[in-house]
Amino acid sequence: MKNNSLNWALEQNDDKITFRLIGALSRDTLLPFWQQRSSFLSNAKVANQQLIWELSEVQRIDSAGFALLCDFMHEYETQVSSQKIHHAPIQLETLADLFGLSHWLKPFLQ
Repeated sequence: MKNNSLNWALEQNDDKITFRLIGALSRDTLLPFWQQRSSFLSNAKVANQQLIWELSEVQRIDSAGFALLCDFMHEYETQVSSQKIHHAPIQLETLADLFGLSHWLKPFLQ
């Protein structure tokens, strides 16, 4: 059975924000995430912070989830001191290959 939910948690320590995604990052789960984005990742909150995208608990990611994650990363790129993706699922790298974004994504992977 597919997990059709997406949850998120934010941890802030000094100059580092860890944004943990849990569940399915897919077309079916993105609307609430998109609608609430400004409440957890406001420009003021992320300014000059190191932003860690923790994906160890992402069970599934589709092209819509990949696109939204890339959009968020692009949006915050000039506002944060740095961004990293921890524990990227293999699906993320596969989608980056398919869309010709491996070169762009690679510096963020850890």
